Amino acid sequence: QVQLVESGGGLVQAGDSLRLSCAASGRSFNDYAMGWFRQAPGKEREFVSAMSRVSGRTYYADSVKGRFTISRDNAKNTVYLQMNSLKPEDTAVYYCAARYGYLAASDSRDTKSYGYWGQGTQVTVSA
Repeated sequence: QVQLVESGGGLVQAGDSLRLSCAASGRSFNDYAMGWFRQAPGKEREFVSAMSRVSGRTYYADSVKGRFTISRDNAKNTVYLQMNSLKPEDTAVYYCAARYGYLAASDSRDTKSYGYWGQGTQVTVSA
């Protein structure tokens, strides 16, 4: 198993940047593909970004492509989400997720593909 703890959320203005971190503990971090999802009030949880465990292949939602960057530091057991040019519509609770083993592109956007979740961190972007 793996435990995930997000940090780095906060209240920012439109156009600002934030970097979210997700620290993993437990089984070997290298064995997990990692993802970021978000959930706004009254909406379903939606895919933001994901990264494979070995090749480092990345995937992004169209709404964040070009603004957000996912990365991982396997030595620190941490995955990051760098968020630039934030917009009010990016306001949500952001969740880190982990999937043991291979992550196919077709599975990367589905919450059911991930077996482990963090508790979430709030990101609020004011206009």
